[in-house]
Parts: sequence; C-alpha cells; structure tokens
Amino acid sequence: MLGLMQSQPLLISSLIEFAERHHGDAEIVSRRVEGDLHRYTYKDVAHRARRVANALDGLKLAFSDRVATLAWNGYRHLELYYGVSGSGRVLHTINPRLHPDQIAWIANHAEDQVLCFDLSFLPLVQAVHARCPTIKHYIALCDSDKLPADSGIPNLQSYESWVGAQAADYAWPVFDENTASSMCYTSGTTGNPKAALYSHRSSTLHAYAAALPDVMCISARDAILPVVPMFHVNAWGIPYSAALTGAKLVFPGPALDGKSVYELIEAEKVTYAAGVPTVWQMLLTHMKPAGLKFSTLRRTVIGGSACPPAMINAFREDYGVEVLHAWGMTEMSPLGTLCTLKNKHDALPDTEKMKIRLKQGRALYGVDMKIVGPDGKELPWDGKVFGDLYVKGPWVVREYFKGEGGDPLVDGWFPTGDVGTIDPDGYLQITDRSKDVIKSGGEWISSIDVENIAVAHPAVAMAACIGVAHPKWDERPIIAVVKKPGMDVTRDELLRFYDGKTAKWQIPDDVVFVDAIPLGATGKMLKTRLREQLKDYKLPQA
Repeated sequence: MLGLMQSQPLLISSLIEFAERHHGDAEIVSRRVEGDLHRYTYKDVAHRARRVANALDGLKLAFSDRVATLAWNGYRHLELYYGVSGSGRVLHTINPRLHPDQIAWIANHAEDQVLCFDLSFLPLVQAVHARCPTIKHYIALCDSDKLPADSGIPNLQSYESWVGAQAADYAWPVFDENTASSMCYTSGTTGNPKAALYSHRSSTLHAYAAALPDVMCISARDAILPVVPMFHVNAWGIPYSAALTGAKLVFPGPALDGKSVYELIEAEKVTYAAGVPTVWQMLLTHMKPAGLKFSTLRRTVIGGSACPPAMINAFREDYGVEVLHAWGMTEMSPLGTLCTLKNKHDALPDTEKMKIRLKQGRALYGVDMKIVGPDGKELPWDGKVFGDLYVKGPWVVREYFKGEGGDPLVDGWFPTGDVGTIDPDGYLQITDRSKDVIKSGGEWISSIDVENIAVAHPAVAMAACIGVAHPKWDERPIIAVVKKPGMDVTRDELLRFYDGKTAKWQIPDDVVFVDAIPLGATGKMLKTRLREQLKDYKLPQA
C-alpha cells in the first residue's frame, strides 16, 4: 500500500523560493573584490537568481550543461548557486588555487560552456582560455564600468550587464530530483582529479542534515561567516542550509587574513563561522598580540584537516568560542561526522570532555560508517582498534563523473582512504590517511597525534609528521616544523616537549625546521610534496 502524501521533488530552487517567501528580509553581506561591503536580502538573491536563469536560457544552454565559476565567497556567486542549478544546469565550482594546467584540464573534462569569474582571477583566465575550447561565454563578476577594456578574452561580458538585461520573472522548472545540480573535482594529489557530481536530492538532504542541532545547529538567529570557500564542496553546504533556515550570511570575499576576518566578524555580529585550521590560525595570531576578544562569535566548525588541541583550547578558554570538529570529503558533499557532546557527557571532568571534542564526532543521519581490517572484515567500535574507514549514504558518491577511476565502491561502501577508530558511542577519530600512517617495528604511529603535540608548543606555527626509512624499525617518524615569527625553539627542546605526552617509541626521531609546509588547494598539508622535498634526508645516527 502506498502512502497518501504529496510527492514533490527536492530541488535546489525550492530552497531559495522558501527563503524568499519566509525569510525575505534576512541579510546577505559580502565583502567584494572591489573592497567595499554589499548588502541585500534573500528576496534580492531570489530575484537575481531568476535573472541568471533567464540569461542562461538566452545563451541557449541545454539541460545539464555545465556553468563554471572561478570566484570568491560573495553574493554574485550565491546567485549562480541558485540560478544555474535551479534552471536545470550544473554549477561547476573550480578551485582557483589549482595550477593553470589543472584548471584547463578540469574545464575541458567537465565540458564547461560558460565561465563566470571574479576579476582577481583574470590573469588565470587569460592563461587558460585558449586551451578551453568548450567554453563559449566568459562572464566577469563585476559592474559594466569595471570591465577591462583589453582583456584578451573573447566575448567577455560584465555580469551586471548580462543579468541586468533579463526579467526577474522565471518559473523554476520541475524535474527529477536525482538530476545533477553541481560538481566539484577532488584535489587530485595523485593523477588527474575526479569529479563528484551532486544531485538536487543529495544536496537538499545534506542541507537538512547539516542544519540539525547536533550537527551545525544553523538557525534564523545566526549570522554565519563561511570562510570555507564556495569553490570547494559547496562551502560545506552552508549556502543551502542558510537558505533553508533563514540565517544571515556574511561572505568574506578575497580578504582572508586574520585582521580582515576579525573585523568582519565584529562588524556584522557573526555568531558562527566555518573554515579550515590554517585560516583560524591566522585569526588567532592576529588577535592574541592585540588583546582582542569576540563580542558575538560563539561557535566555529573546523574541518578539512584535524584541528590541533591547542587551537580548540585557545578558542574555548581565551575567547569563549565552542569548536565543533567535523570530518567529511568531496565525495560526501562533504559532511560525514560532527562532534557535539551527548547529555551523558555533561558530568565528565573537562579533561575527559576534551578527549571527546578532539574526535571528529558522530555520523549525522544519512551517513553510515564502519572500520575494516586488512581482511575486509568490520572491526569493533571500542575506540582502540583502528582500521580503514568506509561510508555510505544518500549524499555519498556512487561513481565519479564519466566513470573516471572505475567503480569506487566495495560492496556498496565508499573507501575513504582515512584510518580511524570508532568508540562505543559512535564517535569517529581519524588517526591518519591510509597513505600517511607510519608503521614502526610492526606498530602503527598516528602522524596526527605527533603533529598535535608539536603545534601545542608556543613557538610552533605548523608541523607535519612523515615517516622515513629506518634499517631496524622499517619506518620512524620525523616532524617538519615552521616556527612562529620572532620565536625560536631548538630541536632538542621540541623533542623534550614530547616527554610524558606520548609513548617514547612514538616520539619523533628528529625535527626538521622548514620555511613553509606545502599546502594543497584546499589548505591541507601536502605530505607527498614534503616527502619529495626531504627525499635526501637521512636520520641522525643513534
């Protein structure tokens, strides 16, 4: 017997329609590339998103054609989120931090038809446009008077002229909710990147789940600063969850330095922020010497890589900000887990609560997970045994765009490439990437644990642990360290800092001081490149 309820497809357009109707006066504030602040409302977003849809119709784009962006977090990018996907085309957000060769390869692989870009990325577009034959239309995200006179880009239009010529009336088409809505390429640290192709259904379900109280806890009372870029995994779904709840959005544009981020948080009374640890490190480094405090910020979601305990402590103890640890992947839209405490944890001592907060958290509804051993069998949730992490769910990738890489699933589960433990309460703790875990004398050493101790030292800005060959133990850990400006620490001082904080055999054998640790396009440490830099390194003789 079928249920007797209405059936309506879950479409991206329904989110902005809802926001327009029920939260029409909620603010969207953007720091623009031009340097000024732009303000308007969800009602304005909805009107201009319909103009975008009309403009795409005017270009004769077919259903599911790809529209690419090279853009910062801002109101025009938000309009494209809704106008492109809502009209049945696919929004392809390209990471501008990639190498031009990669960008050209990605645009060609995606067969992008249109490229919308912020003017700060004009040199990048100039470098690649001759190699991107499928792109027929170039749109600069600016006013017509800001359009460069001699850009060298064929048929370049200003966004404001393009959408300004269109009507704000548009009937959003209704179609299968499993239709593709947007796409994001993996960072491609080995080989060419692969594209996750999200659907309207998966993105809407993800937006629902992300807003739940034990996940991001997003509401109409929040002013949210997504520092996590809109060009990477839909800014963790925040532009969708914010429309679903009516939360105020504050977009930082290109200014992501500590001073700019702090001033925006204070000026716009931001209550909630989301980003990767590297950005928050810059923010804290700006605040501490100046004796600054937050007046409204109460919580931040940190993901992308493990958040060091020292950062969680600094946010909580020095600034009264709760850190919500998160874990996910491009292939997961991206949220998999988020760390909030359960009621039964309230009575625990602070030290025990901290041990939980350091974990990546519990799966949100829609995600199932398990850890497996080398034999492929599921391992117990005891918080001690670690294994390869597998996931599945309605917003987890089934296959990559164009079938790249073949079938990625194992008996219906997606192997994440992460290694972790799951405790009896379902809290996941990532101990390493499978390719980064260090095996020494038959025992596994978590590079994340080694790094976390190093960055707790007051003179250490960043640290990366890698394994190097050892004649007796197979591998031994060493730690590459970037010192904070104006501060010093010696090799021996840092190694002594490990005493009592971890087992002796897990203490790194050496410290290598470097000027910088290579970062990928999404802010993650590139250990493959670090290993290449240190390929001639030899462990000191015992």
